[in-house]
Amino acid sequence: MKKHLMFLIFTAVLIGITFQAFAAENPPGYLVIKGGLYSPSNSFELDNFNGGHRSSLDSKTGFNGEVAIGYYFAPSFAMELGAGYFASKGSPAREPGKARLKVVPVTANAKVVIPVGRFEPYGEFGIGAYFTKFDVDGNLGSFESDSKVTYGLHAGTGVNFNITDTTFLGIGGRYIWAKPSYGGQDIKLGGFTSSVALGFRF
Repeated sequence: MKKHLMFLIFTAVLIGITFQAFAAENPPGYLVIKGGLYSPSNSFELDNFNGGHRSSLDSKTGFNGEVAIGYYFAPSFAMELGAGYFASKGSPAREPGKARLKVVPVTANAKVVIPVGRFEPYGEFGIGAYFTKFDVDGNLGSFESDSKVTYGLHAGTGVNFNITDTTFLGIGGRYIWAKPSYGGQDIKLGGFTSSVALGFRF
Protein backbone atom coordinates (compact mmCIF):
# COMPACT_ATOMS: atom_id res chain seq x y z
CA MET A 1 0.00 0.00 0.00
CA LYS A 2 2.81 2.41 0.93
CA LYS A 3 4.62 1.56 -2.30
CA HIS A 4 1.54 2.42 -4.35
CA LEU A 5 1.08 5.69 -2.46
CA MET A 6 4.73 6.63 -2.95
CA PHE A 7 4.45 5.81 -6.66
CA LEU A 8 1.37 8.05 -7.01
CA ILE A 9 3.08 10.92 -5.17
CA PHE A 10 6.21 10.53 -7.32
CA THR A 11 4.11 10.49 -10.50
CA ALA A 12 2.17 13.61 -9.44
CA VAL A 13 5.39 15.47 -8.62
CA LEU A 14 6.95 14.42 -11.94
CA ILE A 15 3.88 15.61 -13.88
CA GLY A 16 3.94 18.90 -11.97
CA ILE A 17 7.63 19.50 -12.70
CA THR A 18 7.13 18.63 -16.38
CA PHE A 19 4.16 21.01 -16.67
CA GLN A 20 6.06 23.85 -14.94
CA ALA A 21 8.99 23.38 -17.32
CA PHE A 22 6.59 23.37 -20.28
CA ALA A 23 4.76 26.47 -19.06
CA ALA A 24 8.06 28.30 -18.57
CA GLU A 25 8.88 27.85 -22.26
CA ASN A 26 5.31 27.78 -23.65
CA PRO A 27 2.55 29.78 -21.93
CA PRO A 28 -0.36 27.37 -21.25
CA GLY A 29 -3.15 29.60 -22.61
CA TYR A 30 -3.66 30.48 -26.27
CA LEU A 31 -5.95 32.25 -28.72
CA VAL A 32 -6.21 30.97 -32.29
CA ILE A 33 -7.85 32.40 -35.41
CA LYS A 34 -8.71 29.94 -38.21
CA GLY A 35 -9.89 30.36 -41.78
CA GLY A 36 -10.51 27.89 -44.59
CA LEU A 37 -13.13 25.80 -46.37
CA TYR A 38 -16.20 23.72 -45.52
CA SER A 39 -16.73 20.76 -47.88
CA PRO A 40 -20.07 18.94 -47.38
CA SER A 41 -19.89 15.19 -47.91
CA ASN A 42 -23.57 14.85 -48.89
CA SER A 43 -26.08 16.54 -51.18
CA PHE A 44 -29.16 18.23 -49.70
CA GLU A 45 -32.00 15.72 -50.15
CA LEU A 46 -35.43 17.41 -50.18
CA ASP A 47 -38.76 15.53 -50.33
CA ASN A 48 -41.02 18.48 -51.20
CA PHE A 49 -39.19 20.77 -53.57
CA ASN A 50 -40.51 22.19 -56.87
CA GLY A 51 -44.08 20.89 -56.77
CA GLY A 52 -43.66 18.04 -54.29
CA HIS A 53 -40.88 16.21 -56.14
CA ARG A 54 -37.91 14.71 -54.35
CA SER A 55 -34.80 16.62 -55.33
CA SER A 56 -31.10 16.26 -54.69
CA LEU A 57 -29.29 19.59 -54.50
CA ASP A 58 -25.57 19.22 -55.04
CA SER A 59 -23.93 21.04 -52.14
CA LYS A 60 -20.88 23.16 -52.84
CA THR A 61 -17.75 24.02 -50.90
CA GLY A 62 -18.06 27.20 -48.83
CA PHE A 63 -16.23 29.36 -46.31
CA ASN A 64 -15.21 28.18 -42.84
CA GLY A 65 -13.86 30.34 -40.01
CA GLU A 66 -13.37 30.02 -36.26
CA VAL A 67 -11.95 31.81 -33.22
CA ALA A 68 -10.97 29.60 -30.27
CA ILE A 69 -9.37 29.92 -26.87
CA GLY A 70 -7.52 27.00 -25.29
CA TYR A 71 -5.47 25.88 -22.31
CA TYR A 72 -2.75 23.25 -21.94
CA PHE A 73 -3.39 21.19 -18.81
CA ALA A 74 -0.26 19.18 -19.64
CA PRO A 75 2.32 19.35 -22.46
CA SER A 76 0.38 16.66 -24.33
CA PHE A 77 -3.22 17.60 -23.48
CA ALA A 78 -5.26 20.76 -24.10
CA MET A 79 -8.89 21.83 -24.00
CA GLU A 80 -10.37 24.36 -26.40
CA LEU A 81 -13.59 26.38 -26.71
CA GLY A 82 -14.45 27.91 -30.06
CA ALA A 83 -17.09 29.70 -32.10
CA GLY A 84 -17.19 30.27 -35.83
CA TYR A 85 -19.16 30.27 -39.08
CA PHE A 86 -19.41 28.04 -42.13
CA ALA A 87 -21.77 27.96 -45.10
CA SER A 88 -22.68 26.03 -48.23
CA LYS A 89 -24.95 26.44 -51.26
CA GLY A 90 -26.73 23.83 -53.33
CA SER A 91 -28.45 23.65 -56.70
CA PRO A 92 -30.37 20.84 -58.47
CA ALA A 93 -29.09 19.33 -61.68
CA ARG A 94 -32.43 19.77 -63.54
CA GLU A 95 -35.02 21.90 -61.75
CA PRO A 96 -34.28 25.62 -61.26
CA GLY A 97 -33.69 26.51 -57.64
CA LYS A 98 -31.11 26.88 -54.94
CA ALA A 99 -30.53 26.24 -51.25
CA ARG A 100 -28.36 28.04 -48.72
CA LEU A 101 -27.09 26.52 -45.47
CA LYS A 102 -25.55 28.82 -42.84
CA VAL A 103 -24.10 27.49 -39.60
CA VAL A 104 -22.64 29.09 -36.46
CA PRO A 105 -20.87 26.34 -34.47
CA VAL A 106 -19.99 26.63 -30.77
CA THR A 107 -17.63 23.81 -29.86
CA ALA A 108 -15.75 22.21 -26.95
CA ASN A 109 -12.66 20.31 -27.98
CA ALA A 110 -10.09 17.95 -26.39
CA LYS A 111 -6.66 17.80 -28.04
CA VAL A 112 -3.89 15.25 -27.66
CA VAL A 113 -0.59 16.89 -28.63
CA ILE A 114 2.80 15.35 -29.47
CA PRO A 115 5.48 18.07 -29.08
CA VAL A 116 8.38 17.49 -31.49
CA GLY A 117 10.73 20.45 -31.28
CA ARG A 118 8.88 23.44 -32.72
CA PHE A 119 6.24 21.19 -34.29
CA GLU A 120 3.09 20.04 -32.48
CA PRO A 121 1.09 17.36 -34.31
CA TYR A 122 -2.28 16.80 -32.64
CA GLY A 123 -5.49 14.84 -32.76
CA GLU A 124 -8.80 16.20 -31.51
CA PHE A 125 -12.31 15.13 -30.59
CA GLY A 126 -15.20 17.23 -29.38
CA ILE A 127 -18.86 18.17 -29.24
CA GLY A 128 -20.68 21.15 -30.69
CA ALA A 129 -23.89 23.13 -30.72
CA TYR A 130 -24.67 24.15 -34.31
CA PHE A 131 -26.96 27.17 -34.81
CA THR A 132 -28.23 26.57 -38.35
CA LYS A 133 -30.39 28.32 -40.92
CA PHE A 134 -31.52 26.68 -44.17
CA ASP A 135 -33.24 28.61 -46.99
CA VAL A 136 -34.68 27.11 -50.19
CA ASP A 137 -35.95 28.81 -53.36
CA GLY A 138 -37.63 26.80 -56.13
CA ASN A 139 -40.19 27.05 -58.91
CA LEU A 140 -43.15 25.88 -56.85
CA GLY A 141 -41.75 25.55 -53.37
CA SER A 142 -39.60 27.66 -51.09
CA PHE A 143 -39.12 28.30 -47.43
CA GLU A 144 -36.94 30.28 -45.05
CA SER A 145 -36.25 28.40 -41.85
CA ASP A 146 -35.99 29.74 -38.34
CA SER A 147 -32.62 29.30 -36.69
CA LYS A 148 -32.28 25.89 -35.08
CA VAL A 149 -29.81 24.39 -32.63
CA THR A 150 -28.45 20.94 -33.45
CA TYR A 151 -25.89 19.01 -31.42
CA GLY A 152 -23.16 16.94 -33.01
CA LEU A 153 -19.66 15.52 -32.80
CA HIS A 154 -16.42 16.20 -34.59
CA ALA A 155 -12.93 14.72 -34.87
CA GLY A 156 -9.82 15.97 -36.59
CA THR A 157 -6.07 16.25 -36.84
CA GLY A 158 -3.46 18.87 -37.65
CA VAL A 159 -0.09 20.33 -36.81
CA ASN A 160 1.12 23.63 -35.33
CA PHE A 161 4.52 25.22 -35.82
CA ASN A 162 5.87 27.50 -33.08
CA ILE A 163 7.37 30.57 -34.76
CA THR A 164 8.28 32.03 -31.36
CA ASP A 165 7.44 31.09 -27.77
CA THR A 166 4.21 33.09 -28.05
CA THR A 167 3.20 32.80 -31.73
CA PHE A 168 2.40 29.78 -33.91
CA LEU A 169 1.01 28.85 -37.31
CA GLY A 170 -1.05 25.74 -38.00
CA ILE A 171 -3.02 23.71 -40.51
CA GLY A 172 -5.79 21.28 -39.65
CA GLY A 173 -8.80 19.32 -40.80
CA ARG A 174 -11.97 18.23 -39.02
CA TYR A 175 -14.99 16.04 -39.83
CA ILE A 176 -18.42 16.98 -38.46
CA TRP A 177 -21.41 14.72 -37.66
CA ALA A 178 -24.70 16.62 -37.22
CA LYS A 179 -28.18 16.50 -38.79
CA PRO A 180 -30.70 19.31 -38.19
CA SER A 181 -34.31 19.01 -39.36
CA TYR A 182 -36.41 21.73 -41.03
CA GLY A 183 -40.12 21.09 -41.52
CA GLY A 184 -39.53 17.34 -41.64
CA GLN A 185 -36.50 17.70 -43.93
CA ASP A 186 -33.31 16.24 -42.45
CA ILE A 187 -30.22 18.09 -43.68
CA LYS A 188 -26.86 16.46 -43.03
CA LEU A 189 -24.10 18.83 -41.98
CA GLY A 190 -21.61 15.99 -42.27
CA GLY A 191 -18.50 17.21 -44.02
CA PHE A 192 -14.91 18.34 -43.75
CA THR A 193 -13.57 21.67 -42.61
CA SER A 194 -9.98 22.55 -43.47
CA SER A 195 -8.21 25.63 -42.17
CA VAL A 196 -4.99 27.51 -41.63
CA ALA A 197 -4.48 29.08 -38.21
CA LEU A 198 -2.62 31.89 -36.51
CA GLY A 199 -2.22 31.51 -32.75
CA PHE A 200 -0.98 33.56 -29.81
CA ARG A 201 0.08 32.07 -26.46
CA PHE A 202 -0.41 33.87 -23.15
